[in-house]
Amino acid sequence: MQIVRQLDPLRDALTEIRKDGSKIGLVPTMGALHRGHMRLVEVAMEQCDKVVASIFVNPAQFGEGEDLDAYPRPEAEDAALLEAAGVELLWAPTAEQIYPEGYATNVTVGGISDGLCGAARPGHFDGVATVVAKLFNQIRPDAAYFGEKDYQQLAIIRQM
Repeated sequence: MQIVRQLDPLRDALTEIRKDGSKIGLVPTMGALHRGHMRLVEVAMEQCDKVVASIFVNPAQFGEGEDLDAYPRPEAEDAALLEAAGVELLWAPTAEQIYPEGYATNVTVGGISDGLCGAARPGHFDGVATVVAKLFNQIRPDAAYFGEKDYQQLAIIRQM
């Protein structure tokens, strides 16, 4: 499994993967993988020719008082799980690759993100929608696989 952290090598790797017309499935995560994540990888493997996973702890979805620094980051263990499952490529970008200097664009999915958790965590779902849009633009998958544990988040991604 190839691990990529910069955009130019990501583009090169994806060009190579696509040469044979492979259908690419994306499993986006923030790492600290568990059985639910691995089930998404299994489904992606069943439905696509190649699977790309991402691990990115997204600072834009952490609000004031939420401890971004304490979020678990067992990348070596996560990478081993993904490799054993047959994932082709792991996109593990730095924050600078996702939010470069001068970055000024956010994605907001109005309405559905306003109530429930969105009311208690202002900006959280904008951070989620923004990073997912960026991942879609960077990887350009044919399909993407998301857990259903956070129903509001899933509904926002579907709407986006």
